[in-house]
Amino acid sequence: METERNKKVMHFKDLEVWHLGKEIALLIYKLTARFPKEELYGLTSQMRRAAISVSSNIAEGFNRFHNREYRRFLLLSLGSCAELETQLEISFSLNYIQKEQTEMLLDKLNHETRMLRKLIKKLKERFALSKEGRTS
Repeated sequence: METERNKKVMHFKDLEVWHLGKEIALLIYKLTARFPKEELYGLTSQMRRAAISVSSNIAEGFNRFHNREYRRFLLLSLGSCAELETQLEISFSLNYIQKEQTEMLLDKLNHETRMLRKLIKKLKERFALSKEGRTS
């Protein structure tokens, strides 16, 4: 794997997409700590699991050492981003979070989603090229 700067990626911690996912998870944990106690096993738990899932799936997929498996885990991360986006909207509608917090987190999620899609596309192209090379 290589980054945009043509620097060899040796570990998932070298990926900007992983770092942003981790940052989002930390922000969600801090945010949900202020949610009503009756949401502990509801929205709080759901949001935390979705947020943790983003960077966790990036890490797990990276360590599979196979493009197809990696893409599958990145798609799971993408799904977790969509879940979290929905949960943020619900939290805002319930007045658990303010507009500024919602917008800031939605912006970060949007950026994470774009980076995931770009990485998935890159892996798909690389996989297609490697298959071409085998059939030639």
